[in-house]
Amino acid sequence: MTLDKQPIYPHLVRQVPEQFSWIDHRLVRERYIDRISRDAAALYLFLVTVSDARGLSYYGDTTIQSRLNMSECELSAARLCLVEQQLIAWRSPLYQMLPLEHRREEPAVRVNGGPRSMQEILQQIVGGTK
Repeated sequence: MTLDKQPIYPHLVRQVPEQFSWIDHRLVRERYIDRISRDAAALYLFLVTVSDARGLSYYGDTTIQSRLNMSECELSAARLCLVEQQLIAWRSPLYQMLPLEHRREEPAVRVNGGPRSMQEILQQIVGGTK
């Protein structure tokens, strides 16, 4: 049974603006949203809203922290969550929204192929070593 959906306020139906970004329905339907924290979901929404057509955004940490009312630690944890779930890529100051169909099962590795310690990953997140 399908529901015939009609706008509650037909005169207030939104129009798609020129500067349009979208959130893929699969984020909910395929339960990606269930695997991330509330702060990570807020960061994802912010990034998907401000990114360009290629999914790129250069918003700095200070601006994101201010806009989302997050501490540096909360932003770092949210970003790490999204990176681990392969929803974004990040190399300061650039964020890239990744397509949902892009999923890899390999662990984080260095360019030379060696494993990375949690300390190295956290240092990279807060702007330390790469």
